[in-house]
Amino acid sequence: MTGLVYLIPIALFLGALGLAGFLWSIRSGQYDDMDGAAERILHDDEP
Repeated sequence: MTGLVYLIPIALFLGALGLAGFLWSIRSGQYDDMDGAAERILHDDEP
């Protein structure tokens, strides 16, 4: 039972850290162009 005293705050902290990282990635524009990279690899670069 004493292990839960340590594990629950650690789990909550890691969950909040993951949520903060996800929200940061949304705000920085990581998910703005989902199809661009998939289509860009199919086209040849022009010299």
